Amino acid sequence: MSAGRYAPSPSGDLHLGNLRTAMLAWLCARSTGRRFLLRYEDLDSGRTVQGSEQRQLQDLHALGVTFDGAVIRQSERYAHYDDAVAALRARDLVYECFCTRRDIQDAPRAPHSPPGAYPGTCRHLSERQRQQRRAERPAAWRLRTDPREVTVEDVLLGEVSAVLDDVVVVRNDGAPAYNLAVVVDDHLTGVDQVVRGEDLASSAPRQAHLRGLLYGDDAFSEVQYVHVPLVLNEQGKRLAKRDGAVTLEQLEVQGHSADAVRDALLGSLGLPVGTLSAALEGFAPDATLSAGVSEQVRLPEPLLP
Repeated sequence: MSAGRYAPSPSGDLHLGNLRTAMLAWLCARSTGRRFLLRYEDLDSGRTVQGSEQRQLQDLHALGVTFDGAVIRQSERYAHYDDAVAALRARDLVYECFCTRRDIQDAPRAPHSPPGAYPGTCRHLSERQRQQRRAERPAAWRLRTDPREVTVEDVLLGEVSAVLDDVVVVRNDGAPAYNLAVVVDDHLTGVDQVVRGEDLASSAPRQAHLRGLLYGDDAFSEVQYVHVPLVLNEQGKRLAKRDGAVTLEQLEVQGHSADAVRDALLGSLGLPVGTLSAALEGFAPDATLSAGVSEQVRLPEPLLP
């Protein structure tokens, strides 16, 4: 059965931007009859904050965001990622990379290479060269791609294009990389609607390409992408935790109830307030979001004693 998902990292409390994206993902899934899944992207154990899973889930429930099925944790799914990498290796679609960040930064690039693209330094190493490098540092694994432009369709942004490069699929510490884990998890859990912040739109073509390699041509085009506007601070920049009282707990201390925060978030989308179910009655992804979204979320004055 088709599904949407919300996939935070358990690295701290969710802020208003995260919460609004979660609500939008819920509305998009429910308005199209999809299940809605919660997945914790917790592969980077060094960034995991103890207790943040529970606090995030509590905050989401307080706003009315509900989920279907058990919580999914990437840290419990290594076998799936290993299978995917083995399939890519069997087709010679990955290769070992020994470059440091400085190596990549300093390497010469083709004139029209996209910013940040891997220059292919390790792509054509001989077996002898690889053996020498292995003695110096552990290898990451990169996807072998042709430098061509790939385009996916987004409900809000229209065509989103990016030039493929050799993205990392396994980090040099042995952990699966973000792009691989996201693609494997989405496909194996039936996720065919991806709603997330518009800052991640550029990764969609690369992820769609990898999904097609792993699961066939139909898998490339089966995902509906909805990259939604970010909540901005007063300076017009992306809202962050450093902007002050931006989490539900912080706002409640200032006198703003969870209901008031939910209504402010819905109001910034031009949707009916009161409950998420009420908002669902007037929600259509393309019509609601294309009509213009308030970039800042304005809360009413709290009624403090």
